[in-house]
Amino acid sequence: MTTYFGSDGATLHYDELNPAGGGRTPVVALAGGAALHPRYLGDLAGLGEVRPLIVPHLRGVGRSPLPEFVPTASYWRQAEDLEQLRAHLGLDRLLLLGHSAGTRLAISYAARFPDRLAGLVLITPPAGYLVDEPSDTPALIDARRGDPAFDAAVAAWSAGPGSTDDAAFNAWYRQAAPLAYAAWGEREQAHAATAWYSYAANRAYFSVDPPADLAELLGKVTAPVLVVAGAQDCSAGLAPVRALSGLFPSAEFAAIDRCGHHPWVEQPAAFRATVDRFLRRW
Repeated sequence: MTTYFGSDGATLHYDELNPAGGGRTPVVALAGGAALHPRYLGDLAGLGEVRPLIVPHLRGVGRSPLPEFVPTASYWRQAEDLEQLRAHLGLDRLLLLGHSAGTRLAISYAARFPDRLAGLVLITPPAGYLVDEPSDTPALIDARRGDPAFDAAVAAWSAGPGSTDDAAFNAWYRQAAPLAYAAWGEREQAHAATAWYSYAANRAYFSVDPPADLAELLGKVTAPVLVVAGAQDCSAGLAPVRALSGLFPSAEFAAIDRCGHHPWVEQPAAFRATVDRFLRRW
């Protein structure tokens, strides 16, 4: 566990895996949720064994405190924390990887500090706030109906959490968890059990809207971008994620089959092959 100072001087925390990493460029990995404890990322199917992996505890999550001024913990404002982290690490530019809601923060950094971005990996990103492509999640959900665990998860998701305290919110998430995977076996169940949300941090994460021209700003991001979708992702979908890749001038798109929202868990070999090909230039 290592610390640095955020944009407001607060002490923020990050985990560091394989700090030597064979001299390779570190990857800064941003957890989703929003406001999930980053432990659910693990080492990203062994990525943290072959290069340095920096995993921030975002504001209000894990050991990083939630600020009194809530907007500081929004995904738009936490881009400033990432810039502080870059300077702390002594890096000229950041190589960023974000999962799910963590891609909102990664995208915010790309838009606000494009000259400080080396490369960007967006894993199963929510894209409806940036693209007009209709969501295909209803069709993906319909294709899975008939599985009792999946059907119960869809019902739980539709009902929403009964309470907003952390315990109740996380109990609801566990009920809805099968929705996020293409299958619901022992591996997926074990992974879902590692998830823990901070509800207050979740709300703070969305407390500031990005600028209306954010999609246009991404057209000025010249760094290489990889966008990864799960072909059976009933959360982010497939079509909107593909459309998101079209906003960047230099983007690659990859869809991983037999995969939902967590590619490094569900299809680790395909995930690593896809990501490793992209990262080998650094």
